[in-house]
Amino acid sequence: MSPALRRAARVLFWLTLAYVAFVTLSPIALRPETDFGPNRERFAAFAMASFLLMLGYPRHRFAWLIGLLAVAGLLEASQGLVPGRHGRWHDFEVKAGGAVAGALLAFAAEWMAAAARRIRAR
Repeated sequence: MSPALRRAARVLFWLTLAYVAFVTLSPIALRPETDFGPNRERFAAFAMASFLLMLGYPRHRFAWLIGLLAVAGLLEASQGLVPGRHGRWHDFEVKAGGAVAGALLAFAAEWMAAAARRIRAR
């Protein structure tokens, strides 16, 4: 992956994480809603964040993933400090599943890109 794409993935990751933190810790009235439902939204948000994280920071990926899981847990636990919000174990599980899925998707994308480069080099 080119350095410019890695930088773009890093910027998008941090913007995504900031948005997720805002949505998670803001009053429920400010939480955007889609037709997909909260569980799919949580899953997709963390899958996207993890995908961008893995592409943007290729070194120490396992440690980065563990860090993202810790952030998900911290955000979920912090919801107890926001009136009208509550953190639940199930919500953390959905977020963690999304983070793992996003990481696996990034690995698969990089593997396929490397395979395509090898084929073109022949």
